[in-house]
Amino acid sequence: MQLDIQEIQKVIPHRFPFLMIDRVIELIPNEKLVAIKNVSVNEAHFQGHFPAEKVMPGVLMVEAMAQAGCIYFYYSKNMQGKNLIYYLAKTTAKFHRVVVPGDQLRIEVKTMKLLAKAGFLECKCFVGDAIAVEAEIGFGIKEV
Repeated sequence: MQLDIQEIQKVIPHRFPFLMIDRVIELIPNEKLVAIKNVSVNEAHFQGHFPAEKVMPGVLMVEAMAQAGCIYFYYSKNMQGKNLIYYLAKTTAKFHRVVVPGDQLRIEVKTMKLLAKAGFLECKCFVGDAIAVEAEIGFGIKEV
């Protein structure tokens, strides 16, 4: 399954400038998700991080993985049609390389453990074949 930006916006509440997922290129519920984030020099955070040498903040890469994880959970747990709020519970991350304007992040999400209203995911961001960041993300959800 693939999702375009309109379908993504039906699943998660994030909008510009905080929507970090541009496209889902592969989604197999309860198995894996692969998403794309195109890193553009026009993003507001590059004005100050850092003006002379622009670097995507690590916290935003973790946010991109969390948003991808929310989409993955939504389809893995058949939550279609429900409005959900996601709470980040725990994150451990390792950063391996900087991400700069012009890069394309490929975000991969796999299940560690999924419960009815929570989960733990293994997430990785790649630029090309090089790993940029890897994280274990724990989260909970609330239906609204």
